[in-house]
Amino acid sequence: MNRRSKTCNQVGSESFQKRFPDSKINIMSITIELPDEIEHQLSQQWKNLPRRTLEALAAEGYRTGALTRGQVGEMLGLDFWETEAFLKEREAYLHYSAYDLELDHQTHDRVLPKRS
Repeated sequence: MNRRSKTCNQVGSESFQKRFPDSKINIMSITIELPDEIEHQLSQQWKNLPRRTLEALAAEGYRTGALTRGQVGEMLGLDFWETEAFLKEREAYLHYSAYDLELDHQTHDRVLPKRS
């Protein structure tokens, strides 16, 4: 099996650098080793394998709570609404529990007067 190194940082870092040209933030490169036939199959299916890999990392990072919505948008070079649409398409929904809802109800009741 012939193994080649593929880097997927260019997709995210280029868009980040375009949006924040004066940023002093370092960009990390990640290399993923795949057997040639799997790389070929994924590339045929997804067309832009580096971008899809970055998107999968961002979605899973958000889903598990490792990343915030803002960090996902930053990684992918998306604005607020594009990030919301991206996360919805991948079924990575806002972390909002029944407890959070109860706290919001209590805040609402405390802040807004009841109408008679």
